[in-house]
Amino acid sequence: MSSAYLLISHGSRDQRPHLAMEKLAELVGAKLATRRIYWGVGRVGEYDLYRSTSKSVNANITAPAVVTSSSGFPLVGTAILELAEVPLHEQIRQFASLALAAGYNQLQLLPVFLLPGVHVSEDIPAEVALAQQSLGGAIKLKLLPYLGTHPGLRIIMASQLVGIEVDAKILLSHGTRRVNGNQPVEAMADYLGAVAAYFSVSPSLEEQVQVLATAGYRQIMILPYFFFCGGITDAIAQMVAQIQLHSPKLSLRLGEPIGASDPLADLIVDLVKQK
Repeated sequence: MSSAYLLISHGSRDQRPHLAMEKLAELVGAKLATRRIYWGVGRVGEYDLYRSTSKSVNANITAPAVVTSSSGFPLVGTAILELAEVPLHEQIRQFASLALAAGYNQLQLLPVFLLPGVHVSEDIPAEVALAQQSLGGAIKLKLLPYLGTHPGLRIIMASQLVGIEVDAKILLSHGTRRVNGNQPVEAMADYLGAVAAYFSVSPSLEEQVQVLATAGYRQIMILPYFFFCGGITDAIAQMVAQIQLHSPKLSLRLGEPIGASDPLADLIVDLVKQK
């Protein structure tokens, strides 16, 4: 079965996550083309590059965006759950129609999310179901596990710690109020030898820094558990600066988000291959 691929992210008023998602889609497309995961599909032709007219609240950001390899294959695109002019199910329908016209009979959808919150567990499956209902049996929609389930994320996160000498580490995630939704963060923190803190729920970054400082730790590494830079990571940088200002005896070091990289694209390709 020939498949096109759609990467689904949250959506943002900030352009940086959208640009990062497009870069990630390009990397995934190149890797899929190299590994020849597609078979028996004719050239996309005029669909080599496509952008829908569905615009987000930021006029400079469009969704979905679609990229292909230089040979026209495979078809890989991006869509957003929130802050687009049209809902996700319509973005999926538009992209699926494009894929169908290009000769594909399946569309695999991968949520680029780190945690199994309401968006992953309820919102996205509901949007996919609406899109499938609209499309009928013309093309099969296949929802893959969210990207945060891949164990390879541990290696990517651990790579930030290579050569870093600190007394303690904090893994800072957005967090979710969903029951057991933060367990993946706790597991990642344990793997990294860190404690977990959250942007939206307790324990907060400031609380965990205070706990570590009270225990005698002075050099603390803070690892943002986010895919891309954006408004939240900017807010985190300001928080760290404020904590540092009020705690001059501490040395706080802030890491970078995961980013659109070859290793992250490899994880997506691996999830596609598994399914």
